[in-house]
Amino acid sequence: MNDNDFDVTENINNEIKTNSVVLYMKGTPAFPMCGFSAATVQVLTNLGVKFSSVNVLDSDKIREGIKKFSNWPTIPQLYV
Repeated sequence: MNDNDFDVTENINNEIKTNSVVLYMKGTPAFPMCGFSAATVQVLTNLGVKFSSVNVLDSDKIREGIKKFSNWPTIPQLYV
């Protein structure tokens, strides 16, 4: 699926509704691409929290969409 094939707000809503904990981050839990994302993964892992993650670096549309969705300019963003 490329960036033009989906509605980003619908995608974000669906992700949050279907998962108890969702982390929008730079990179993946195994390979975080920023210190804040790495720290968030470490805290969640140390607490034994099961979470879903979305790598915002995979899609410009998601990266910008999550900022608009939350009205918050930075990543990572955690939804519980």
